[in-house]
Amino acid sequence: MATVAATAEAKALTLEVDGDGIAWLTFDRPGSRANILTSGVMERLDGLLAELEAGIRAGAIRGLVVRSRKPGMFIAGANVDEIAAITDPAEAEAKARLGQQIFLHVDRLPVFTVAAIDGVCLGGGTELALACDYRIAADAPATRIGLPEVRLGIIPGFGGTTRLPRLVGLKAALPMILTGRLVDARTAQRTGLVDERVHPAMLEERAKQVVLERLAGTKPPARKRGAVERLLASAVARRVVLAQARKQVLKETKGHYPAPLAALDTLAETMALPLEEALKVEARTLGRLVASPESKNLIHVFRLMESAKKPATTATPRPVERVGVLGAGVMGGGIAQLLANRGLHVRLKDIAPGPLGHGLKTARELFDKAVERKRLERREAAQRMARIAPTLDYSGFGSVQLVIEAVVERMDVKQGVLREVERVARPGTVLTSNTSALSISEMQAVLARPEDFAGMHFFNPVHRMPLVEIVRGARTGDEAVATIWSVVRALDKTPLVVRDGPGFLVNRILAPYMNEAGWLLADGASIQAIDGALVDFGMPMGPLRLLDEVGLDVARHVAQILHDAFGERMKPAAPLVAIQATSRLGRKGGAGFYRYARGKEAGPDEGVYAELGDAVPAQRREIPRDSIVERCVLVMVNEAARVLEDGIVADAGAVDLGLIAGTGFPPFRGGLLRYADSLGAETVLQKLEAYERIRGSRFAPAPLIRELAASGRGFYDLA
Repeated sequence: MATVAATAEAKALTLEVDGDGIAWLTFDRPGSRANILTSGVMERLDGLLAELEAGIRAGAIRGLVVRSRKPGMFIAGANVDEIAAITDPAEAEAKARLGQQIFLHVDRLPVFTVAAIDGVCLGGGTELALACDYRIAADAPATRIGLPEVRLGIIPGFGGTTRLPRLVGLKAALPMILTGRLVDARTAQRTGLVDERVHPAMLEERAKQVVLERLAGTKPPARKRGAVERLLASAVARRVVLAQARKQVLKETKGHYPAPLAALDTLAETMALPLEEALKVEARTLGRLVASPESKNLIHVFRLMESAKKPATTATPRPVERVGVLGAGVMGGGIAQLLANRGLHVRLKDIAPGPLGHGLKTARELFDKAVERKRLERREAAQRMARIAPTLDYSGFGSVQLVIEAVVERMDVKQGVLREVERVARPGTVLTSNTSALSISEMQAVLARPEDFAGMHFFNPVHRMPLVEIVRGARTGDEAVATIWSVVRALDKTPLVVRDGPGFLVNRILAPYMNEAGWLLADGASIQAIDGALVDFGMPMGPLRLLDEVGLDVARHVAQILHDAFGERMKPAAPLVAIQATSRLGRKGGAGFYRYARGKEAGPDEGVYAELGDAVPAQRREIPRDSIVERCVLVMVNEAARVLEDGIVADAGAVDLGLIAGTGFPPFRGGLLRYADSLGAETVLQKLEAYERIRGSRFAPAPLIRELAASGRGFYDLA
């Protein structure tokens, strides 16, 4: 087996010399769509660099181009499995030092070196490009360049943390190192990360031409350093910028993610050091981070996200170029914008000009924000907006290949519009509903072609939330699932196939979490205490703030469906019932548990307690933060166990993927059920039983948790 692996690694990287004495170092991993820097590939690279140097000394090699033979793929980075397997900081540091030495070899070659970047260039691929003298990128949508290591809980350790700020300046480097932000060819050229961008068909020709120009004595144009870069060259200015960046990181992460803070420490220590000394510090920092539990959990999450990219069924998806969206509310307008932004043509329908105009306004505002943030040129935004065609009838729906229904959350209304659109859509058109909780199987019952119908549940706000639940009804066919899955992937969203059931996956687990916040209010806890405890735990916002974001009317509707389905354990808490009698709707209405000024949250609204009346005590009382977190999180774990019992999804990984991508459950904890496994099933059971004795049947442990505790297993031990 070792010989076979070695042969594959040898084929993954080759060295050729053309008639002009230009060496071509070519990455092309056999049997894979991605080039990955495994240990074997790095060893092969080290050997080829020795051959290269020998050719240079002999006068046979006069320049080097590093390229990939895979269209749209330069190098995807290091082998994540190898990183996951390392538990010893010293081993991680040693491997980083080895990678640094290999790239230093590239850096110090006595010939001009060019990286020809076509497509995805991540992590170690970017670090290899940084070690070259010159970088040319293919000007194509597939080109994405970056250092996403922070998303795995580590820092760039093959020289990226050191080299990038020295090349592009601290201002441009920090977002890439601290957030893992990827940039396109245009941005990369503007910041100086790449020297040129060319049409993909011209990439290799231009790379060779640049080498020949240098051999002829033509010097590359000196990159102009802006006033900001010149200012940041001073030690004092760097300290100020790094201090400001630290404040921002702490604000966004609450200190839960060690990697960005460690990156800032490394930059502060190394910016003025010689390259080799700086690399030693970088490797030492990487070694410490690789062994951290946060890194292991983030790698676990990465694997979950990668698993979602594998087709959910072997059926062939139907082509989709034109989509009909029914309902031009906030969700409908957001869905239409997302589709148009990704190149699909949209017919957006509503029953009156007012709502239709509002949906178009929603889409236009999203495009305007993209322009403001320099993600789109104004001309591009206008072109994409033009893909949305409004209509008050079904004209144009005879040519769409997919319909997404996003009308009011009433079964009779949804069934009516789905029957109507099925009559005008051609056979083979896939129909979907964006319902958040209503039964897909019940909607299917009124359709002539139920096999072509499924749920397609987006989360609000559509342009930000990565998850889309694909809900299989009782009669949904594989081709419909495959088609929706393909569209979701084309939208750059995370698809998760779930079985039909009240609340599906995410809302079913999220509802008890938000409801427990209501019970905590009834016990006297303050809004600040409840939400603050959960934010400190790592949630992106507290449960009461989340209720405002969802909309108190929408939350009431979902809660009623779940209460009808599951009875006492989903009984709405008294404060959440009481607030429904008020005029408060949450953020969209300007008032909920929080106040809102010009659409922005302006702090808890103390006046809400009086409006809740007898549902809350007259005075707030202190409840331990640990108890707040335990109560809210344990009811989620308990419901997740019941979701698995009911077969809504197949395994713990699917639950964790859904909760991370759909609710923002803290990735550094690895997911809800991975977190539960870290506590242990016996501990979870004991805590649930204790709360059941005090708080009642909503904490009654699921049979699966009792089974796991008795057998000493965890959720991830289930087949």
